[in-house]
Amino acid sequence: MKKNQLQENKTKNSAELTKELGVLRAKLSGMKFDLAAGKSNAVKEIRATKKLIAQMLTILHERSVKESSQ
Repeated sequence: MKKNQLQENKTKNSAELTKELGVLRAKLSGMKFDLAAGKSNAVKEIRATKKLIAQMLTILHERSVKESSQ
């Protein structure tokens, strides 16, 4: 993931991030299924999607911690 995409995700509100997170999780599930079935060989794309999901979850968690401390 490039830095500009990370900055773009940080500027999105929590609802948008949650919605995009659901889409990415569904995409990841489909990619894993295709990989197991032998239809795809997109291991790098799976890894990149997992990383993007983790970064979005981190952003959401940081926001919730910040809100609870205030």
